[in-house]
Amino acid sequence: MTYCVGLQLNQGLVFMSDTRTNGGVDNINKFRKMFTWSRPGDRVITILSAGNLATTQAVISLLEDRLKRPEDREPVIYKAQTMFEVARIVGETLSEVIRSSSAGSEGGQRADSAFNATLILGGQISTSETKLFMIYPEGNFIEASEDTPYFQIGETKYGRPILVRAYDPDMNFEDAVKMLLLSFDSTIKANLSVNLPLDLMFYNKDSLDVTYSHRFEEDDPYYQTISKGWGDALRQAFDTLPDFKAE
Repeated sequence: MTYCVGLQLNQGLVFMSDTRTNGGVDNINKFRKMFTWSRPGDRVITILSAGNLATTQAVISLLEDRLKRPEDREPVIYKAQTMFEVARIVGETLSEVIRSSSAGSEGGQRADSAFNATLILGGQISTSETKLFMIYPEGNFIEASEDTPYFQIGETKYGRPILVRAYDPDMNFEDAVKMLLLSFDSTIKANLSVNLPLDLMFYNKDSLDVTYSHRFEEDDPYYQTISKGWGDALRQAFDTLPDFKAE
């Protein structure tokens, strides 16, 4: 399993993903689930992936290798004029990979759950606005809005409460990273299928270049401080609540 989050802030976009994959308790590996294409001054595009590993790797490979013309060596997503067009290209590629993997399913219209994958796509192209999308296995997608300003994929339930309580579109990058680390730490504590290292990428709106990227390893001092501090704070908050008294 996995856990990935994409946030849309007034300041820009923030992405975080874990790196654990598992096919059982004795088959645990690490794979990157965050992929970024950047052409400074023109565009920054990031994809987070959750689901069948073979499916997501095939999608990324096709996006990088598929060309519009044999003589042109640029990935097709570098030719898209809008983020909506990128979302359409990525959605069609995901749907195509799932159909080919699950050949024989009813008309190829319904994705076989064994090959399912879900993606978060975000970025900015030229002078257009920053965009954030959730792309489903069937290839359709939805766009983030004021009412839905962030997307989660994978093991979402354990890390959702902190996002619901703490998210603010005006928050700065540092606060967003702190909030996301708490969300991931809660998930890691509750589910063995999610674990460090965690990949982080922040994109500052209109910069048209990757603002900051970082990998939090298991011994990362800031992550350890956040994890321990959050546990201590929860215990202290619990102790300050009034005791139940049976009548």
